[in-house]
Amino acid sequence: MIKHDYKPQNNQEFSGRSRRGSLPEWIFHPYLIAGMAICILMLALVLSDSESEPETLMVVEEINQAVEESRADDSPKVYSEPIEIPLQIKREQNGPLPLTDYAEEEKWSTELVRKGDNLSKIFNRIGLSAQQVHKVVTLDDNTKLLKNLKPGEIISYQLTGDKQLQALKYTINIQKTLYIELVEGKLASRFENKSIEYRTAFAAGEIDDSLFAAGKSAGLTDTQVMQLANIFDWDIDFILDIRKGDTFSMLYQEKYLEGEKIGNGEILAAEFVNQGKSFQAVLYTDLNGSSSYYTPDGLSMRKAFLRAPLNFSYISSNFKPRRFHPILKRWKAHRGIDYRAPTGTPIRAAGDGKVIASSYSKYNGKYVFIQHGQGIVTKYLHMSKRAVSKNKRVKQGQIIGYVGATGLAEAPHLHYEFLVNGVHRNPRTVKLPQAEPVAKSEKARFTIETRPWLSQLYARNSVQNKNQNIAP
Repeated sequence: MIKHDYKPQNNQEFSGRSRRGSLPEWIFHPYLIAGMAICILMLALVLSDSESEPETLMVVEEINQAVEESRADDSPKVYSEPIEIPLQIKREQNGPLPLTDYAEEEKWSTELVRKGDNLSKIFNRIGLSAQQVHKVVTLDDNTKLLKNLKPGEIISYQLTGDKQLQALKYTINIQKTLYIELVEGKLASRFENKSIEYRTAFAAGEIDDSLFAAGKSAGLTDTQVMQLANIFDWDIDFILDIRKGDTFSMLYQEKYLEGEKIGNGEILAAEFVNQGKSFQAVLYTDLNGSSSYYTPDGLSMRKAFLRAPLNFSYISSNFKPRRFHPILKRWKAHRGIDYRAPTGTPIRAAGDGKVIASSYSKYNGKYVFIQHGQGIVTKYLHMSKRAVSKNKRVKQGQIIGYVGATGLAEAPHLHYEFLVNGVHRNPRTVKLPQAEPVAKSEKARFTIETRPWLSQLYARNSVQNKNQNIAP
């Protein structure tokens, strides 16, 4: 407790009056000012529905000013902070607050979407009528989204005092949220969109054991390592061609939402050095909105054919003019490559084309043949299951079947053949046709668009190499 010791000055008797005037000193006491402020504020709240609201706010401001002036006085410093205008007065003075303010100042209740749920069941659980459901789902085109709720999603809501819907919030994705709110007695909907910020990041590594291990050491996710491998997949066999000492570097996007990292974006530019040979790629989006990776000169990184049409464990038998057949027990040419992989491993079309055969035979088992352009045919044998039928058009990378051991096969594998004008060629060494380069009409635009990414990649690589040389 603070002790107030009022003493007469200049040996005069205390007369109960201030030397500041004819008013008693106790009128200026801070406790009294605070009490008067509270009384006036209560009166303002009672009269808040009247037409004198501006005057009420003015009175509160005057009280705050009086308290501030009391701080400058030489009396003991016991006072309260300036009075905050109550939320109710703010709302009545300025109209309804935006829903974002409600979200901050009033607690949302939540309901988890369960299996088999719809909006009607959810509203029933929280005590809202069928009429309320109808009002919401037929409100406008925005609210039609609520007809397709999925298990695990969250519906947030606020109710009025008489148990009517005050507000509803439905998060569509990390960027987009649907709000439904009561405005002047009627429901209205709106979307709130949050912008993702893209930042540029750099990563580099050297392979000691595997690409995935090196990627992890460089701070990359498994998805990013797969993206990196897919960019160079037409030039490098990441199972057979990788060597210790190979290096990679990449410039990529990081995605941020309201200052917090939420994931990674595209790889903008990358370099992979395999057995001393450098491969470089840069992302370019053409005027039609199609994105792909190209060399710095504008040649497509994508080839017209995949080097290998599946993710395999190892090659059990290479392309050979003469091979002793393990089942027939005689020497014969092995005109393809056997990729060993578990049963059920997806097999993909090596390139765009038309299925000219999809059937079964004693020797081939379940098989698919595809006719491509430029006199090229690819064959896929010993499948456990076929996923395409004859005369169907297929796109590069489309699943056409699954690894098996049907026909003359000792173990699950894919026998893959590559024919050019009827002549068998080694799928691993044949020169693959290039995909279309950047259009001549876009070459200048390509150079302008990709130069910043390539320049950053080269600069970061230079710093990286310099640091490695300095390091002990």
